Amino acid sequence: MNLLLRRWSRLVLGVLLGALTAPVELLFVLVGGGWLGLAPGRGTGGSGSGNGAWVHRSAQWLAVREQRRIGRYHETETPVPRLRAGGRALAYLAVRWMLGLLGGAVLLTVLLSLGYSSFLLWGWFVIGRLNHPGTVLLTAFTGLFALFLSAQGVRQVAVWDEQLLRNRLGPDDRQLLERRIGELAATRAGVIEAVDDERRRIERDLHDGVQQRLVALGMLIGRARRATDPAKSDALLRQAHEESREALTELREVAWRVYPAALDDSGLTAALESVAERSGIPVDLTTDLLGQLAPSTQTVAYFVVAEAVTNAAKHSGATRVTARVVQEDRTLHIRVRDDGSGGADPTGGGLTGLARRVAALDGRFAVDSPAGGPTVLTAEVPCGATASNRADSTPTRSTPT
Repeated sequence: MNLLLRRWSRLVLGVLLGALTAPVELLFVLVGGGWLGLAPGRGTGGSGSGNGAWVHRSAQWLAVREQRRIGRYHETETPVPRLRAGGRALAYLAVRWMLGLLGGAVLLTVLLSLGYSSFLLWGWFVIGRLNHPGTVLLTAFTGLFALFLSAQGVRQVAVWDEQLLRNRLGPDDRQLLERRIGELAATRAGVIEAVDDERRRIERDLHDGVQQRLVALGMLIGRARRATDPAKSDALLRQAHEESREALTELREVAWRVYPAALDDSGLTAALESVAERSGIPVDLTTDLLGQLAPSTQTVAYFVVAEAVTNAAKHSGATRVTARVVQEDRTLHIRVRDDGSGGADPTGGGLTGLARRVAALDGRFAVDSPAGGPTVLTAEVPCGATASNRADSTPTRSTPT
């Protein structure tokens, strides 16, 4: 609820700032457009030379301010304005000022609706006696309805503001294609590096763990065969048996870290429950999925949570981890928070590998770990449920060690 109120407050503030800049933009369009249109040759210099260069530079400056306002208060990604194209920023401002005035009118409607809808609360103190209470009630309910419509109007003005910026100053199809090719090349190289890092990690786990236990197992069996005392031989064989069990356990752990079979057998929720159960600290796990996810999405989500829980247990000194995996529409939201000491390095091998996995699916990955904690890891992965039911949805649960 608090998050929703903060988002709406920022959105209203962004629309209000857009309304305040609208008169400035209108005045600039009139003056700058007149300067370029009335004097011959002033508009031929583009944005770099000529008598009209100041108009284009000023328009570019205003367009950048609008882009930053929308990106900051609307909480959305905004394109970098194409400022080298002379006249594009001025054409954008020629339309933007009208949208700003519309936003101001909508905000004024919000204030009026608030006044009408809250009349039942303050009207008794202004008017000593109400002769028509039914009319007052009808006015209040009408104000509530108008408040709902005007709130939707604020959101729609913000959407139009974002669309106008993208259409007027955003990249064209060719630039979008070039950017996409670059992203695909980068993510492909990142995936290859992540696979190589994973192979090296598996090799270290096998060499430092399972291989050493197998060597010790062979030595114990050899000593048992050479022993002449039956009691000593029996003791050595019991040690060898325990060593074989430990080696088998470590081998299963390595296989589980490579790819958990529970993902294919039982789904993402069951696999994450296994992560919580295997963790050395309590994990509060929440999953809410709209259906069976694609295998690639499940794998990325699993490794994000598993790596975050492992780092919290081994490095941060945390006493509790909270993990949320929630699907909203076609996006899987992952958030893992621990109460450890913080200071995690986003460029470390494990976190870099997670970022590459998420980027390979066109997702977003972020790590916030200030000194002293807490550490919060978030990821957003595009997805599509393969089943319309909510068979893989579970309520909030706490899994202790």
